[in-house]
Amino acid sequence: MASVTLGTRLFTWLYGEEVGRDEFGNRYYREKGGKAVPLHPESLRRERRWVIYAGEAEPSAIPPQWHAWLHHTVDEIPDDTVDRRAWQKTHVPNPTGTDAAYRPAGHVLAGGRRASTTSDYEPWTPQ
Repeated sequence: MASVTLGTRLFTWLYGEEVGRDEFGNRYYREKGGKAVPLHPESLRRERRWVIYAGEAEPSAIPPQWHAWLHHTVDEIPDDTVDRRAWQKTHVPNPTGTDAAYRPAGHVLAGGRRASTTSDYEPWTPQ
């Protein structure tokens, strides 16, 4: 719980139950006891689910199966032992704003030199 506030740490200790971890070390919690007990029989309240990030709080570091669980798209706790299909890639957090970000040729941080054009381009000039 490196970058967790004191309030989140206390709430997790009092009311949280760890249900799993992903390959990045993020820990996933839900309210103790599993399903939330509604305050009223016709209540639409769902159980609380949250994540404690392993490092910096970066939502794109959550794998798709855990994202679906956090947002109540699926009720089953993700199992990381499920076989992946040949076309599925491993999850990679969004590198935007980091040194690993994509920089096309000609970008200032990628050297700033674009290949010269040799096309038949003619700029428009007003008449």
